[in-house]
Amino acid sequence: MTLSSISIWILFILFAILSFIVSNRLKTKFKKYSQVPVALTGKEVAQKMLFENGIYDVKVQSVQGKLTDHYNPLDKTVNLSQEVYYGNNVAAAAVAAHECGHAVQHATSYSWLMLRSKLVPVVTFASRWVQWVLLAGILLVESFPNLLLVGILMFAATTLFSIITLPVEINASQRALAWLDTTGLTRYDTHAKAQDALRWAAYTYVIAAISSLATLIYYIMIYMGSRD
Repeated sequence: MTLSSISIWILFILFAILSFIVSNRLKTKFKKYSQVPVALTGKEVAQKMLFENGIYDVKVQSVQGKLTDHYNPLDKTVNLSQEVYYGNNVAAAAVAAHECGHAVQHATSYSWLMLRSKLVPVVTFASRWVQWVLLAGILLVESFPNLLLVGILMFAATTLFSIITLPVEINASQRALAWLDTTGLTRYDTHAKAQDALRWAAYTYVIAAISSLATLIYYIMIYMGSRD
């Protein structure tokens, strides 16, 4: 194993540890801020934000799971986990407003969201097969190096998707926090808590993007090494 390969593996381990730390920290933050009450439930926050942004064709609904909240542009639904949907606390309000931030992006044709949406079919296909293609490419790298190159291109698509996701998520949080502040739903003593919760949620996307980029570089190094 070369020194560069060892360095990459050390990076993978560090990213895994960092991801674990951030994930646990995020859960701790949301648990903490779930104890801070606000006037509306997550469902009511979402409906109010959509209405005040002139969006009337998006449905707010409850879904199973924990931290499973997301906006689906295909059927125009804001999907909130039950603890967010029914919760009337800072954490629930922040998450609900964030997901509605995506709905506002969709309604206003936010460029980064539009670009990410165009990549979804490609990424869906690549995610399904990329690990198998990469595995076969590594095993056959000496006799059929182009197979690994195909796998790298597929993985590059998923990495690009992760990177493009960053401005989409950050902008949705910015929209959410601005709206929460403007409406007065979060006050001087609670707004910082909502901001902190969304900041830690954003960190998970940052780590995922950097980790994906590091993995892509690793596969490229294997491919380049096979050509020496």
